[in-house]
Amino acid sequence: MRKLLLSMPSYFIIGFISFVLSGCSGKQYFEPEQTYSASGISSSYGSKIVNLSRDGATLKSGHYIGQQGMSSINIGEGYRFLSESSTYVLAGNAKGILKVIDKKTGDPIRAVSLHVPIVSAAIQKGVVAYILNNNSFGIYQIKDNRKVVEHSSERTYAIDTRAASPMFIDNLAVVPMLDGKLIILDIHDTQTTKVVYLSRDKSFNNVVHLSRSGNTMVAATPTKIIVLGSEGQKEYRANISEIAVANGTIYLFSKEGEIVRLDMVLNPLAKQKFKYAHFAASTAFGGKVFALDQQGSLIVLSKDLNKHKIYDVGEVDTPVFMTGTKLYKDGKTIELSKLGYE
Repeated sequence: MRKLLLSMPSYFIIGFISFVLSGCSGKQYFEPEQTYSASGISSSYGSKIVNLSRDGATLKSGHYIGQQGMSSINIGEGYRFLSESSTYVLAGNAKGILKVIDKKTGDPIRAVSLHVPIVSAAIQKGVVAYILNNNSFGIYQIKDNRKVVEHSSERTYAIDTRAASPMFIDNLAVVPMLDGKLIILDIHDTQTTKVVYLSRDKSFNNVVHLSRSGNTMVAATPTKIIVLGSEGQKEYRANISEIAVANGTIYLFSKEGEIVRLDMVLNPLAKQKFKYAHFAASTAFGGKVFALDQQGSLIVLSKDLNKHKIYDVGEVDTPVFMTGTKLYKDGKTIELSKLGYE
């Protein structure tokens, strides 16, 4: 349910074709022999997730869940949460309006017409980097209310909906494009750009993960992880469901139900296979690794993947989001830090 055809009238309509096809394909499901209850560590937050971005989730109520958890700010009907900073919240709608909300007041201070729906965006010190679903990217400055730059890239017609958000590194903006490349530009000198190609596949090739660990940048398309660091560029191929990075370690969650532990130059260190598992969300923190299967099995592993314990949290019927130490699912919050692998 993660495929999106860009020719559809709205980017809110996600995964319809793949959903229909998967229902007719006789898919097999992960069925653990034993599971444990997690009901004692859940609480209600009163709404359900209707849309996801890489940086957060939009609730049916109009509120959002960001990297710091639940927010009391309402982003408005028809808008989806994109990203936030300590000062601003970014939201977008199907008409290509970028709404900038002041966190102190909860009121919008800008409504910028970008004319094309926004796939992802990020903000740092009042500067917004954004990607549109026609594979254009731009830089917008809130203070001056102006576009610093906007450029088009090669048109793509189908993307994986796990589109990564742009990332800022000092004065650089790293923009993960929909055609499998990174655009790196200086926000003070936008004529100075560098292009890093991750993959040249023609469809479902957008960058789905982008993060930084120390001096190493980690990026991924649906079929490849790339790291850029002091040892140059390294790559690892797999059918990628999710990526998590923690304490100098990369965890790859594959579409075949495999979890792979990699070092920062992509050498495999350990693997665990969960037959027929289809991961809906994942994270790693506190010496533990967490993977949620779409049928509701929450797998908790030790960081070396040698031990694990499986909890039943109920089938994934609506989008879910993991951030910090919490899983947000079906109107309930599950405190992951209270779950163990023994």
